[in-house]
Amino acid sequence: MAFNRDKRSDAGAEDNLDEHTVFINRCAKTVKGGRRMSFSAVIVVGDKAGKVGVGFGKANEVADAIRKGGEAARKDMRTVTLRGKTIPHDVEGVCDGGRVILKPAPDGTGLIVGGGMRPVLEAVGIRDAVGKSLGSKNRLNVVKATMNALMKLRSAEEIAAIRA
Repeated sequence: MAFNRDKRSDAGAEDNLDEHTVFINRCAKTVKGGRRMSFSAVIVVGDKAGKVGVGFGKANEVADAIRKGGEAARKDMRTVTLRGKTIPHDVEGVCDGGRVILKPAPDGTGLIVGGGMRPVLEAVGIRDAVGKSLGSKNRLNVVKATMNALMKLRSAEEIAAIRA
């Protein structure tokens, strides 16, 4: 037990991560005594320097769902290839019915994206990009499709090394 407490305190101490709550969903289960409410939350965590994670938490209380989602996102941290404050090349990501297209943009353009893409790109540290969400408007699938697209990014050096 002491190990878990130490681990949690360490996680809180090094926590200089940016956390965004993308979506909170309220579910209702009808039982004999009435409706029983529960909540799910989609959380994005990033360091604004190329690392990002997405988490999905479920609980009977909103705060617990957000906490669980944040913990899951911190465990799922991944490194993204960037070129300055934009992305290196055009990329497309898919998750179930959600499909996103991301394109690099010149400095000063800003993030021209919508839906669940914005929190993910902000958490990574991308400041200039253009994106379009196609297909499903389900924010969880859009977030996952954005992560799928970001994982496909490669730098010019990586592509040259593969071709050589």
